Amino acid sequence: MRSHLLNDTTAESYRRSVTEGVERVARKLATTRGPFTGVTPAELAPVIDAVDLDRPLGDASAALDELEDVYLRDAVYFHHPRYLGHLNCPVVIPAVLGEAVLSAVNSSLDTWDQSAGGTLIERKLIDWTAARIGLGPLADGIFTSGGTQSNLQALLLAREEAGTADLSKLRIFSSECSHFSVQKSATLLGLGRESVISIPVDRNKRMQSVVLAAELETCRAEGLVPMAIVATAGTTDFGSIDPLPEIAALAEEYGAWMHVDAAYGCGLLASLKRRHLLDGIERADSVTVDYHKSFFQPVSSSAVLVRDRAALRHATYHADYLNPRRTVAEQIPNQVDKSLQTTRRFDALKLWMTLRVMGADGVGELFDEVCDLAAAGHDLLAADPRYDVVVEPQLSTLVYRYVPEAVTSPAEIDRANLYARKALFASGEAVVAGTKVDGRQYLKFTLLNPETTVSDIAAVLDLIAGHAEQYLGENLVHA
Repeated sequence: MRSHLLNDTTAESYRRSVTEGVERVARKLATTRGPFTGVTPAELAPVIDAVDLDRPLGDASAALDELEDVYLRDAVYFHHPRYLGHLNCPVVIPAVLGEAVLSAVNSSLDTWDQSAGGTLIERKLIDWTAARIGLGPLADGIFTSGGTQSNLQALLLAREEAGTADLSKLRIFSSECSHFSVQKSATLLGLGRESVISIPVDRNKRMQSVVLAAELETCRAEGLVPMAIVATAGTTDFGSIDPLPEIAALAEEYGAWMHVDAAYGCGLLASLKRRHLLDGIERADSVTVDYHKSFFQPVSSSAVLVRDRAALRHATYHADYLNPRRTVAEQIPNQVDKSLQTTRRFDALKLWMTLRVMGADGVGELFDEVCDLAAAGHDLLAADPRYDVVVEPQLSTLVYRYVPEAVTSPAEIDRANLYARKALFASGEAVVAGTKVDGRQYLKFTLLNPETTVSDIAAVLDLIAGHAEQYLGENLVHA
């Protein structure tokens, strides 16, 4: 079994195995004709259930053959131009190269004596991101597993900085369109969901700062503590960006921690045309960024940044077997001192390789392309009488609804839209997402692939209309 360990004597075997795997994936990418095969759980589960994990195949080629049947054939491929579903991006080649390197070397970024140069590369990227945001000379941060963890850590810091032991008095303010991880974090932090005050949005799905001001004043009048305001720079459903300057001013006035969830909108940090949409983010106390959304990185690649590195002390615990207190005096850079995680992958290498090969402008150009595509897609939807589009996009998301002229029942239209999405997914021709707006069922394009064209969007809209019309034709006839 030692022949399977990666070391100096197995380097050639490693090269052959990885090369074969890469070649198979490359062939799959080159020959994929749709984002999905349409396989159902009932069809695929028996194939995977039939695998006996206690009887190894003993051969990498055989395992790759099997992998074709249990995974590669039916995977959902985000690189396909008609994958228009969730916040999943196609990935850039330099980042995939970085993934291959970091997986093989397997550095753990918790302590210097496990990562050395990896520690400094991660710190350099944190400084680079903080500078792009404009957080100032005291800024710092840490790579995380994703936006949910980043938001959790930011709100942990906010809770500790609030300076009260009575958690029942703490309140968090976020828009009704903010990510569900705000409520989840409140629960995990012992505050309860009721501690989160939901602020309504305007017609552009941005937090209403006037209502926020009124809620903050009520909070103070009732003797409660405004722990944090979570502004969203790129909501999951609409890509909307809250009014950051107004929120920053209110946070300062009421002594609240300002956190900006820019998991989606962080691509604007590299944008050549739209960076101004993030004006005000530099006044935040903490910021979430998800490079695996709008920097075209493989999952996972995220970070939480803070204006004042001293706040990260709230995540610091020392263990004699890992990061004893003496290492602080010795100025040994142990990243675990800042992180909620202990063992942590060297995910920063993917972004490092991307910036060293493509540069920030190259990333920003790709993100600008998908934002331009969304603007063109909005014009297409607005001109199409079959559809109602909710809001003009700030980023690259479009929320819309098939609205047949001959059908007046909102519930029946809901069912038609749900059916169309499911039928489209089952066909494998395209993948779109869904959500609710004012209690009604809507569909959603999340456009993160620069290879997607307006023609692709138009073709998918025709497919959706066809499925919806089929449903209505069959059900209205029998009604």
